[in-house]
Amino acid sequence: MPADLPRLAPTGDARPAVGIVHLGLGAFFRAHGAIYIAEAIAAKGGEWGILGVSLKSPGTRDLLRPQGFAYTAVELAPDGTKPRVVEVVRDVLVAPEDPQAVLNEMADPAVKIVTLTVTEKGYCHEPSTGALNLAHPDIQHDLSNPLPQSAPGFLVRALDMRRKAGMRPFTVMTCDNLPENGRVVRGVVLELARAIDPALADWIAAEGRFPATMVDRIVPATKPEDVTELATLTGYDDQAPVMHEPFRQWVIEDDFVDNARPDLGAVGAQLVQDVTAFEHMKLRMLNGTHSSLAYLGYLAGHETIADTVADPVFARFVRHLWQAEIIPALMPPPGEDLNAYANALFDRYANPAIRHRTWQIAMDGSQKLPQRILGTLSENHAAGRSSPGLTLAVAAWMRYVGGVDENGQPIDVKDPLADKLRALSDGADTGADKVRALLSVRDVFSAELAKTIADDVIAAYSMLEQNGASAAAQEVSK
Repeated sequence: MPADLPRLAPTGDARPAVGIVHLGLGAFFRAHGAIYIAEAIAAKGGEWGILGVSLKSPGTRDLLRPQGFAYTAVELAPDGTKPRVVEVVRDVLVAPEDPQAVLNEMADPAVKIVTLTVTEKGYCHEPSTGALNLAHPDIQHDLSNPLPQSAPGFLVRALDMRRKAGMRPFTVMTCDNLPENGRVVRGVVLELARAIDPALADWIAAEGRFPATMVDRIVPATKPEDVTELATLTGYDDQAPVMHEPFRQWVIEDDFVDNARPDLGAVGAQLVQDVTAFEHMKLRMLNGTHSSLAYLGYLAGHETIADTVADPVFARFVRHLWQAEIIPALMPPPGEDLNAYANALFDRYANPAIRHRTWQIAMDGSQKLPQRILGTLSENHAAGRSSPGLTLAVAAWMRYVGGVDENGQPIDVKDPLADKLRALSDGADTGADKVRALLSVRDVFSAELAKTIADDVIAAYSMLEQNGASAAAQEVSK
């Protein structure tokens, strides 16, 4: 870090009042949704400033506060980096420090939208069914405590405050990678609300809005050297920058309470009646192959996605996944060419400026597999189409959560079910037994799908054990 550089600070221009509360103010939203919102304000005006809420730790708040909650978004293009300062975040609250303060902000009538990026596990639901997990410790707490811990708990309690005050509800807009994400968050909110007060659930069901969205931008984790390089480039010290690729996409179901929203269409967001086809395209073609490359690439010794697709074996493998296994199971969204989309995805993966680590993408696989891979796998089986590449990806996930790589080195598995998955794997003697044990995890695999794919996954797991990830990927994509 160059010495004695000034800390990044807001420009001093008038900033919009808060109209949006965002739960889970991580790097992705700051590199995606917040930039769209800032651009919409600049283009069309409106009091759409963002109040961020950290549901777990003060880290983001503590980095942003000394610089007035301004931060730099750095575009990582093949021809160089392009920084821009984003000043749309007005403040950040840390929920465990003062949950009532968070609820008070969410209940403010000036707040029209609550957005979320809390990751798949943040919805406290069963990924295989979408239903609220009433046994989840945070949900157990929130059922009886008016000061919540979970994202669904904050939504329900804040909506209840607005109902009791005779106010309109806020729109709940999830920006997480979940199939039918609007339906999922609406479902968990209504389940929790009904368990607390059926009248509240009825009011939310009648008056609330939960637009589905599809978000897309690769946002690698910011590393210490990124902070140093940015300081050299800009001449100021920003301790909370975000890195992102040039590409971005935001498809939004245009269904908001009282039509109150920023003019996001003016800055490139796609406002549509139905997001389903777009989200299937993205979840399966991008996220599905991202996860597949993450597990197999990590096992093969590749640190990043760019490194992985630079390997001709995995370049062929990912193209095989798109052409032979994923595209045949998709209905193209209006105006989209799936083959062109696949080619664009490959170019994005190969961008040498994006150092998106396979280990980072491999996190929380138990939450991601159902929507990213298992849906396609299930549909292919039903249609009589073989899926050797996706089956191999499932087997690679099983090998990965076993916690030991192909060279016998430990893997730091980050997953809410990590301990359970490791115990199941360690408790089985053979590869086939490990597969059967992991297929019994109903948080991930339905009983029907587990029975359907068992023999194929066992064969794929055996191939991984005997030949390694690279040879196995080469075999299935011949």
